[in-house]
Amino acid sequence: MATNPKPQPVASNQPHPTPEAEEVYRRWIRFLDEEFYRHRSPERRAEIVRDQLYQLYLGRPHGGKPNVTLSSELPGNVLGMSLDPENVTLEAEYFSGIDEAEFAIRKPLLWFWKMFDRSPIGLNLWLGMRFRCMLGRHIFDHMGSGVKIHQGVDLTYGYKLSVGDGAVIHQGVLLHDRGGITIGKNAVIGSFVRIFSHSYGNEGNDDVRLQPTKIGDGALIGSHEIIMGGANIGAGQVVGHYPAYKV
Repeated sequence: MATNPKPQPVASNQPHPTPEAEEVYRRWIRFLDEEFYRHRSPERRAEIVRDQLYQLYLGRPHGGKPNVTLSSELPGNVLGMSLDPENVTLEAEYFSGIDEAEFAIRKPLLWFWKMFDRSPIGLNLWLGMRFRCMLGRHIFDHMGSGVKIHQGVDLTYGYKLSVGDGAVIHQGVLLHDRGGITIGKNAVIGSFVRIFSHSYGNEGNDDVRLQPTKIGDGALIGSHEIIMGGANIGAGQVVGHYPAYKV
């Protein structure tokens, strides 16, 4: 079994936004955090997310009902309506065994997560990491401190996901937490890793077997690796190729 290579020290002069931009970013994240703590109903959360996405994508506040009679305006109407979580469906909603109540309060936030990452500002590393950690506190079963989540991480349920202190999840990772995924403290998940927590029996797609998956403390999962449902990656274990440092 491979063990965790010693990380190289991280430089103290990390890239940073301007003080003015940092203040605006922090205010926005703090505002959203307070709103999602204050409002747990799916309907109110959907309204909050809709209003935020309207400004991120269209540069204007949500302004009532669109004119749906003109064919020339249909593409714009499709875009505007799709910014509202109540008008979209997600793959997880089609799965058997979903906890509908737990998913309902998270669905607007899952849509916010996906659409933020697909917006131009989703590429803003400093802002994006802080935004995702804030949102993760309202989505995940557990979100530790000092977690870093890069762009394009895809979630399934969210409420069956636990992420420990100091964990790093790189870009493009799939966390298919249908059966539950636990990522330990200071674990590092490389880019485009696929982590599953279920498998299929002999009866096809309807024969789903939920198998919780655990990534131990300090484990390193190399880029593009696939972790199958039920795997138990030990503390400090290295799966695949991983360099002797983390970013």
